[in-house]
Amino acid sequence: MATFVHLTPAARAAAIRRSGIKARGERGGVHLFPALPSYALTHQWLRELARRPGPRGIVAAQVRLPDGEPVAVGRYGRSQEEVTAAEAVRKIRELGDGALGWEVFLPRAVARGEVRQVRAVRQVAGWRHFPGAHGVAPCACAGCVQPGAYGSRRLRERRPHPMDGPAPAARVLLARLDRAEARADTAALRDTLRWYGLRRRGPVPRLAPLAAHPDAGIRQELARAVARWSTPGADPLLAALAEDPETAVRLGVAEAVAHRRTEAAAGLLAALGRDPSPAVREAAVEGLVACGTPAATTVLALLADDPDASVRTAVALLTEE
Repeated sequence: MATFVHLTPAARAAAIRRSGIKARGERGGVHLFPALPSYALTHQWLRELARRPGPRGIVAAQVRLPDGEPVAVGRYGRSQEEVTAAEAVRKIRELGDGALGWEVFLPRAVARGEVRQVRAVRQVAGWRHFPGAHGVAPCACAGCVQPGAYGSRRLRERRPHPMDGPAPAARVLLARLDRAEARADTAALRDTLRWYGLRRRGPVPRLAPLAAHPDAGIRQELARAVARWSTPGADPLLAALAEDPETAVRLGVAEAVAHRRTEAAAGLLAALGRDPSPAVREAAVEGLVACGTPAATTVLALLADDPDASVRTAVALLTEE
C-alpha cells in the first residue's frame, strides 16, 4: 500500500472523517503527495495553500492507496505522467529536493476507509509562489500585484513597472494620439490606447473614429481602453465595436465588457452570447455569470446547450463556481 498526504482546510476535517475526500476541480479528483521521511518535503505545499483565500488553518489527511492504483504524477502546471501509486512514490522519492513543486493526482474521490488519519500540521513548512522564490525579485506589474494586497503599495513604490500607471496627463496622451494618427503609426496608437485604458474617464468623441480604423488590432485595443470608463458615450461605442466584422474585435469586446457594470453592458453581453463565433460566445459567459440579470440568465440557459463543447464547458465551470 502506498501512503500519501492530502492538505486541506481545517474546516473540512470533520467531513473527511465522516465520508472521505470529495473529488474537486475541473479534473474531478484529489491532489496528494507521498508521505516521505522528510517532513518539510512531504508538507511542502503548506505555505502556498495557506496564503490562498478561504478558511484559515490546514490539516493533513493521510491516505493509503493500493500500489496499482492509477494516478498522474508531475510538476504543477506541466504535463503529468500516468503511473501507478507505487511508481509515483518511487519517482518522487528518487528526486529528493528536486521534487519541490511536484504533485500526485488521483482522478477520483477518496473513500472513507482509505483515510487513515486527519491530523494538525505545523504551518511553517513549504514555499510560497513557486519553489525557489525566496531571494528572487518579485514582478511588480499590474497583472502580478493585486491592488490592496499586503505590501502591494510598498512594492509598487520600490519597484515601479514601466508598463503600468499612473497614466500620462490627458494633454500628453492627446498629443501622442495626434502624432500617431499623423504618421499612421499603429504601434504608437496601440500604446497610447493602452495608457488610456488605465484612466477612469477619457475623451470618447475623440477616440470614437478609431472604431472604423482599418487595423483590427487598433479596434480591439479601443474596446479594452474604454471598457472601464464611466464617460457618457462609452456604452454606444462598445456596442458599435460588438458588431465589428472581425471576430477578434468582437472577442476583445466580450472579454473587456465582462467587468463593466452598466445596464447597457449587460444587454451587450446578452447579444454577444448569441454571436455566430463560438469563441465570442465562450468569452461572454464570464460576464453573463457576473451580471446575473434575467436576460443574462436566459442566455446562459441557451449556452448550456450550445453546439460547441468549449462553450458548454465554460458555462458548467463558471456557474458551478
